[in-house]
Amino acid sequence: MDYDVVVAGAGPVGLMVASELALRGIRVLVAERLTEPDLTIKAGAINVPTAEALDRRGLVPRIRAAQAAQMEQIKKFMAARGGGAMPPRPRFLGHFGAIWLEAGNLRGDDDPWAELGPAGQIAMLSQADLEAVLAAHAVEWGVEIRRGVALTGFTSAIDGVRVTLGDSEVETSWLVGADGGRSLVRKLAGFDFPGTDPRITGHQALLTMTGDDDLKPGWNVTDTGVYVSGPIPGRVLTVEFDGPPAERDTPITAAELTASILAVSGVRVTIDKVISATRFTDNARQATDYRRGRVLLAGDAAHVHSPFGGQGLNLGMGDAMNLGWKLAAEIQGWAPDGLLDSYTAERHPIGAWVLDWNRAQVEIMQPSPYNRAIRAVVADLAATHDGTTYFGTSIAGLRQRYDLGSDHPMVGRSAPELVLADGTRLAAALHDGRAVLVGDFPVADDRLRVVTADTPGMLVRPDGIVAWVEGDGELDEALHRWFGKVTGR
Repeated sequence: MDYDVVVAGAGPVGLMVASELALRGIRVLVAERLTEPDLTIKAGAINVPTAEALDRRGLVPRIRAAQAAQMEQIKKFMAARGGGAMPPRPRFLGHFGAIWLEAGNLRGDDDPWAELGPAGQIAMLSQADLEAVLAAHAVEWGVEIRRGVALTGFTSAIDGVRVTLGDSEVETSWLVGADGGRSLVRKLAGFDFPGTDPRITGHQALLTMTGDDDLKPGWNVTDTGVYVSGPIPGRVLTVEFDGPPAERDTPITAAELTASILAVSGVRVTIDKVISATRFTDNARQATDYRRGRVLLAGDAAHVHSPFGGQGLNLGMGDAMNLGWKLAAEIQGWAPDGLLDSYTAERHPIGAWVLDWNRAQVEIMQPSPYNRAIRAVVADLAATHDGTTYFGTSIAGLRQRYDLGSDHPMVGRSAPELVLADGTRLAAALHDGRAVLVGDFPVADDRLRVVTADTPGMLVRPDGIVAWVEGDGELDEALHRWFGKVTGR
């Protein structure tokens, strides 16, 4: 084979999958149809699982620098609009259906961000900045990235995949489709992709304009739609509830954006320049399985939905962390039975939750009296301490858990921020992509790092998920389930 894995798509998800494979010695090619990174304005924040993933691969210093630049842009916007208090630290609370969540309403006696370490200090990060960091990370681990090369077809067999890239063909053992919501990989492979049809037209743009002083900052619900102004200068988002756009691929003009802003806000702006713009809908679909033979899907190729609540990028990053080590194990020949299939089993329920979470938001933003009545009830609940904590921790990904067959509250969740006996953090022990076994156990396997800490024994998978806790079943069973035969056991 020319490669062990070909990844279609060099967005954040494709780059993260490739990096996760490469740090384990897997030969990876990333094929991207665009000649340059896509700088279109998209996601503007990451959630806690994504921040933890970056921390566990040693990328926090680079992310902090990018976040600092974005926070300066936010401060600039707020100063221009009369100021306002900045939160004491970046927190990914955001909104639910354009109902803004105030960090001050969180339950003070049980702050879920308090013990997160560096991951609790990262939230405001643009998708373009994240992609740049991940591209550099992938190259450092030896990933080959070919830009301006489109995947146009492939033939999958029992022992590999022949992929057509432009005018050439390559042989690979596996193909990963991370090529977005209109994934050609998904379509050619024949994945089922059921869901619900779009009902809205959304625009998000970065503009230079005049007359926008009358646009209220933040999320605003009007009689005719929804709009957002900020939190960086020139950023505007509009939502109209008159069906999906007639065109998705034609260039977005200043006239189109001017009309949309006027329709939902009643404010007539003059747009001098469209720096970046995109259309979106609430089309919500999910592949029934993320694997067909030697073809796998990740990110938007596996699930699409509206961007409300900032879940899409984060959902895809979770896919990448879950898939990378499992596919590497399959290629290297040590994966226990069913390990690769656990990718769909674990990630599909998280994706299904996100789709419903987004559908609920669209419903309470609809301008009908019935929808607005429901919205008022939700807004009252969201303003309570328990309501803010529920919505905020859900958006931040703090309530995510895989069903690994255990009732222990830690098993299936992200590992806690631990300081190890040598003074280092657990996240640092995960930098090289190996699993970590916390405790004094006689294991001498190069797939696991054994460390000690003032805590009960714990097995942490390479993706940072707790797979076993001392006192909850046998360690040998957990090791065999996730790693097969382990030296020293």
